[in-house]
Amino acid sequence: MCGVRPSPVPDTVEASRDALPVTAPTVSGAADEVVTIDWRLLRTLDLRTGVPGDSLRRLVGRRVRLPGFIVPLEDFQDRAKEFLLVPYFGACVHMPPPPPNQLVYVKMRGTVNLTWWAPVWVEGVLRVITFQSPYGSAGFQMDADRIVPFRERQADASGRGRVSQPSIRATTPQATQAATTVSLR
Repeated sequence: MCGVRPSPVPDTVEASRDALPVTAPTVSGAADEVVTIDWRLLRTLDLRTGVPGDSLRRLVGRRVRLPGFIVPLEDFQDRAKEFLLVPYFGACVHMPPPPPNQLVYVKMRGTVNLTWWAPVWVEGVLRVITFQSPYGSAGFQMDADRIVPFRERQADASGRGRVSQPSIRATTPQATQAATTVSLR
């Protein structure tokens, strides 16, 4: 993880999994609906033009839920108002950063307690932006108001029943070339 010097992460990830079409979840149209997305969908942001793919474009400006790991941007190591959300554990200053379409700059409505070593769900409004940080360039911003610990299955927003959620696992940059770090089930 941190301290390990893996091979550089390419600007684009080309592998057999990319042959599968990336489709956005169905959106009912309710403005306050939270749509669960995955990192494959974010990869459809073209790194040269900054233009999102069709499925991603439909979710820009909407409330989304995305799992990932936190990389703090502030000196306060246990609390923050802003941070980077990354698809795998260990994407930090000791490693080459993921490409911009795999980094999300998160601005919280208030200060939150940080969870460094465990994945979290972040909910908020997704935007396509360019954000430069010492840890890498982000292609997205999320104006977030909710962070919860990641659970493979969790109750829906109404508290009724259980819903299936995307899967996330800790991995390394090299593994992202061969396996999806977050995938829809």
